[in-house]
Order: sequence, then structure tokens, then C-alpha cells
Amino acid sequence: MSKSFILFSDGFDSKLFKEFSESGEFDVNPKSKVTREELLALGEKINGLVVRSATTVDQELINHCPNLKYVIRAGEGTDNIDKKYCQDRGVKVSNTPGANSNSAAEHAVSLIFTVLRRTAQAHQSMVEGRWDKSVYMGNELWKKRVGFVGFGRIGKIVAKRISGFEPSITFYDPFIEESIKPNWKKVSLEDIFKECDIISVHTPLMDSTRNLVDAKLISLMKKDAILINAARGGIVNEKDLLSALKEKMIRGAGLDVFEKEPLEENSEFRGLNNVVLTPHLGASTEEAQVRVGMMAAQQLREFFLNDNLVNEVRA
Repeated sequence: MSKSFILFSDGFDSKLFKEFSESGEFDVNPKSKVTREELLALGEKINGLVVRSATTVDQELINHCPNLKYVIRAGEGTDNIDKKYCQDRGVKVSNTPGANSNSAAEHAVSLIFTVLRRTAQAHQSMVEGRWDKSVYMGNELWKKRVGFVGFGRIGKIVAKRISGFEPSITFYDPFIEESIKPNWKKVSLEDIFKECDIISVHTPLMDSTRNLVDAKLISLMKKDAILINAARGGIVNEKDLLSALKEKMIRGAGLDVFEKEPLEENSEFRGLNNVVLTPHLGASTEEAQVRVGMMAAQQLREFFLNDNLVNEVRA
């Protein structure tokens, strides 16, 4: 009986990839990162496909992979996978829930501090030979009102990590019926934007959340408030946010995700001094990639070697 052919398209922890490739359980593509052209060329061979955020598993790709049985998103969000078409073609889809949650949460916290204290801009000024101490006046996190748009696994970790700064925590999440604890209070989406000093987005991207944070909500924000999006591009309407930042309607923003990735070279965000930009680094820690890799490897073994027992997508 031939071994299942497994392809990792967007990179994989090198040590885990070597161990998995040499285990003899599967026929593993020798490269842990491939271009879309290479992926399409190998399509007929592929039985299992492991992707991160860079690969879009759309109808074209699925049609090029007639023997594809299983797609794993090595991470949380599965918006880069056409799950309905996979279901129609009998292709299983799963993610690796929780494996990179801590890394994503820590990155959101780092963006909060970087925007509040303007450390990225201050660093750049130092690199350029200046000493602009009076220019980069910042703000504290201590006792601020922090609002969460979406309060699932990652949002709750962020709330825990910043708890030592004694913030007032409010959240909006339609899937949570009531306040969780006395200092984690559920409020309306409008109240989040009206009252909070720091607003952090942690909802998945789906039809109901696309462009959720638009001009109407942003216009409710305090002039000295900041907005953080380390969840998914497309949840925050970029044109509306860009306008607000240009007109100094809010103090600043921290963005790790974008509607189109990579961010275009001529994006107007690049020219603003009140925004911090990072290239989708939320899950990019060595620890997270080991956890994600171990979970993906186990799922592959469960599906192909243990009577197709595997969990469906959990998000």
C-alpha cells in the first residue's frame, strides 16, 4: 500500500519537519515551503496539505488536487480556505486551536505598548541620528479602559496578561451571553468605541465581521484612543481607519494584519507617523511554531493512520 503524500506549503519548524519526514509514515514533499506554482504542479500527488496564512486554498487549488483528502490550517483562522468547496469535494479541514494563542496575544500586548509609548518611531529617530526626547510623549496603560471586540481564547489571554496594570476591561462578543467576572464586563459595540482608551480586535473574519470596524464606529472613539488589530485583515475597514489617522481623529493604531497581504509597497499607511505596522507576526514565535507543528503532525497521523479520526475546525 502506497504512503499518503503530505505537503507543507508555508514553512514548518525545521526540526519537526526533519523528524516527520524521516519517520517513514508518509511520503513527505522534501521542501517545507513552496510557491503556488509548485503547489499546483504537485496537485495530483497531494493527499494531505498543511498551510499557514500565505496559501489560499481556493477552488482552483482544490481542483488541481483531485486526490486531496485533508487540509490543516497550522494556526487558528481558516478564512484562507474555501471550507464549503472542501466539504462539497469531501475534503476534511481542521485547524490547530490554541497552539499559537499565547503568541498572538503577546503580540497584541506588544502593539498596545508600542503605540502607547511610540517606541517604534522613537527607535527610528535614534537610528537616523536624532535625540527627539520631547517629541515622543506617550501614554500609560495603567488604569486605562481597555475594550475587546471579540473575547474568545486570545482576547481573554490578552486581558490576563495586562491585568497587572489594573485596567477596566469591557468586551463585545455576541457569543458570550453575560459578563464573565466583575472586572470583565460585557457591553455594546458602540459603548466599546465611545468609552475605551484602548480597543483591541480579536474576532475571526467572516461575513458578519467583515468591515465591522468602520467609519461610524471609529468616529465614536476618543481623540486620544488607540486601535489595535492583530486578528484578521478585513475586520477593520482600512480606508476608514486611514482617513481617521490622517485627520488625527484618534491617537494611533497598531496593525499586524491587512485586507491584502503582503501590504502594498505604496500603501498610505507606510507614510503615517501615528501607526505601527508589523507583517502578520502574531503567531511568529519559535514556541508557537513548535506547538503548531506538533499538533498538525498528530492530526495527520490520526487522520491517515488511525481510521480517519480527526477533529473538525474549531475556532
